[in-house]
Amino acid sequence: NLDVIGWYAGQGIPVEVNESHQWSLRDAHDALAVATAFLAAYNAKKRGVRHYVAQFMFNTPRETSPMMDLAKMAAKRTMIEGLEDSGFAVFRQVRAGLASMPRDFDMAKGHLASSATVSQALDPHILHVVGYSEADHAITAEELIESCRIARGAVNNCLRGLPDMTADPAVRKRKDELMSEAGVLLEAIRQLGAGGSDDPWTDPGVLAAAVAEGVLDAPHFQGSSVARGAVVTRIIDGACHAVDPETGKPMTESERLKRLRMMGAAL
Repeated sequence: NLDVIGWYAGQGIPVEVNESHQWSLRDAHDALAVATAFLAAYNAKKRGVRHYVAQFMFNTPRETSPMMDLAKMAAKRTMIEGLEDSGFAVFRQVRAGLASMPRDFDMAKGHLASSATVSQALDPHILHVVGYSEADHAITAEELIESCRIARGAVNNCLRGLPDMTADPAVRKRKDELMSEAGVLLEAIRQLGAGGSDDPWTDPGVLAAAVAEGVLDAPHFQGSSVARGAVVTRIIDGACHAVDPETGKPMTESERLKRLRMMGAAL
């Protein structure tokens, strides 16, 4: 995968790496989603990408609240755009959650418009429209055109002026918390490669070890031969947390990694 990113970079083609929401689609906790969003952009930059498309998939997991969604996406944005320089430009792409659409078409249309509205808080360059019919069937041409018109109507209204939803104190608090917790994960990955890798964040062996040892983990990996699948997550107050499997209470990343060491992980 890294070689393919490098090939596209060599052709001068913009690159989009949809790493982060693939974890969230498997019920990974928010701190991990932020860390992997950074890792994807970091690897793209290191492979020579000059124009990077950062995709922010909202409503994933589907029970996430708009407020906590914005906090997660704002944390991703800050960490990704911290990599920008004269040779690396970031373009923000927002979209509704792939698995978040209700099956009722009227409710799905409302969901599409609502998601498009909330996502405008990121001041996106691109709106990726998810068809309202996706929970029921692959979208038809007519439904796609209708979905785009719904999204256009929502965005046109937003362009008249929105309050800065990312300035909400609860959003800022959660954003700061997620960036701090993502930092703990990134440091754990760095430590996994200490002494054996010049740059653990771009080393395929180290990244694979991070998955095998459970530093990067998701509930859907239970039973996998290459991933740990030990993490338990739960939506609490609209945010996806890693929780203690016995008590159901949220755990910090330091606590989760300590538990992994007690389970025999080589951390």
